Amino acid sequence: MYEKDGEKYFVVDGHVHYWDASPENRNKYGEGFINCFYDYHKNLSPEEWVWPKEKYDKYTEEDMMHDLFETGYVDVAIFQPTYLTEFFPHGFNTTEQNAVLKEKYPDKFILNGSFDPREGVQGLEQFEELVDKYDLKGVKLYTAEWKGDSRGWKLSDPSATKYLEKCVELGVKNIHVHKGPTIWPLNRDAFDVADVDEAASEFPDLNFIVEHVGLPRLEDFCWIGVQEPNVYGGLAVAIPFIHTRRHYFTQVIGELLYWLGEDRLLFGSDYAIWSPKWLVEEFVDLQMPESGEFEDFSELTPEVKRKILGLNAAKLYDIEVPEELQVEHAGTGPAVTEKPAADLPT
Repeated sequence: MYEKDGEKYFVVDGHVHYWDASPENRNKYGEGFINCFYDYHKNLSPEEWVWPKEKYDKYTEEDMMHDLFETGYVDVAIFQPTYLTEFFPHGFNTTEQNAVLKEKYPDKFILNGSFDPREGVQGLEQFEELVDKYDLKGVKLYTAEWKGDSRGWKLSDPSATKYLEKCVELGVKNIHVHKGPTIWPLNRDAFDVADVDEAASEFPDLNFIVEHVGLPRLEDFCWIGVQEPNVYGGLAVAIPFIHTRRHYFTQVIGELLYWLGEDRLLFGSDYAIWSPKWLVEEFVDLQMPESGEFEDFSELTPEVKRKILGLNAAKLYDIEVPEELQVEHAGTGPAVTEKPAADLPT
């Protein structure tokens, strides 16, 4: 919970990891991957929040609990797994790794799973077992992940469609998809947002949370999001620019509010790339300029910030929020009026 100037904010960190990138658990690609993460960490964090590289490679449970819940204002955090077993033989940040903390602190964490459609029928069976074991309500998908000779896959692939059908069947309604900046050595094109459009249209009962709001393809993402009411934007990676590139982040959040609206944006720190404390504080302090190039963007009121910082994610995951902190219509997305059948083209 964060409070400032008489306003209270229920905080759901929609994007956290409990990773192991230690030298014992990485090859040359894993080393390059975590070094790329660390460059984002160093270059976008306030100086006082930059960790030594050794701590960054593998931090402790105590570090995580302190940074999220003791100093970071987080009420509930959502684990987003990233397996990357081609780079990290024992897994970078798997559902099973994250489950250790979920089981120890059940009220603090929501556990998400994952799937890889390249694993075929056997993978479908394993996914169903994973959902049953942990009662999962969401998944995190990494379409650029390497697997053998494959350097990625698309949500629109027929094999992926089978897994999304299984999500509908099992009640796994929240589909988080990494669609953001490239991390070395992954393929930039495998993070393209275009496949979200087809999947969101095909599966209207699923919520597609596009993590990192498609950066650097923000415009493409906005044009998809404005026409697909079940597409949401996860602000992890975007929001840290608030410190080093305030003008850029103001433009990003202004465009997202214009195209998607305040009900479909979700806060995420991407911990441990960044710590939520300074992100929450700087976001609450942010005001949209009233003149100049930003004057036609929506105002960032405390109510809007409450939705983004926690209430929209709480709506998606049925998280209980104190009555006095709720706002009307949080997380509902835009109103969509269906045409009567007689008016539809034939």
